[in-house]
Amino acid sequence: MFRKVRLDAVLVQAVIAGALSFAHLHDLAAAAGQDGWKAWAYPVSVDLLLVAAWRRLRLLRDQGEPARAAWSWFAVALAASLGANVATAGLLDLNDVPDWLRILVAGWPALAFLGGTLLVHTPTPAAADTDHVEPEPLPDVDRVTVPAQPEPAPVPVPDAVEPAEPVPALPAAPPADVPPALVDHARKLADSHRASTGTPIDAATLRDRLGLPGPMADQLAAHLT
Repeated sequence: MFRKVRLDAVLVQAVIAGALSFAHLHDLAAAAGQDGWKAWAYPVSVDLLLVAAWRRLRLLRDQGEPARAAWSWFAVALAASLGANVATAGLLDLNDVPDWLRILVAGWPALAFLGGTLLVHTPTPAAADTDHVEPEPLPDVDRVTVPAQPEPAPVPVPDAVEPAEPVPALPAAPPADVPPALVDHARKLADSHRASTGTPIDAATLRDRLGLPGPMADQLAAHLT
């Protein structure tokens, strides 16, 4: 029962503190020239950046990772909230806001958008490690066993075939009759040979000079004798 009362008291205190801070930020934004719905959007922007930075701090703390960037944005959002609370406590004339404060209020949306984007979309180291998947190692070629191939069956060698008896050569055809023109030409060669050498021409010389086969040269030599 006492635990439930303590929880309710904390919630009430948080609601009151949030409402007062919300009102102070609204009053400061309105005094700096942000009227209408824009003055109500400033407290929401500051509180959301504060919550996003706190969530990022808890996440990085649980993982044991450094959280310098999260601490920086948490300090920026906390300074904006505390500054608005202190400025509206009578230390600042809300009817005559200085120019530097108007510049800070006008530039806050861009700064809050940058901080929220970096806090939400920056991956944590653990997520970055899970995204990087190590490729599976390739199997070791030396350890791959190749199934043994069956040895080919021996091819039977046929028995040696006895060599066949040689076929007798056909008898050479008898030489044909020598044409008369060839005989006349051979006779002229024989006369020239006799005149130059003093000896009759033989069949071998006729064969060489006329390019005739041996039998025809023999027959031609027979015609010249």
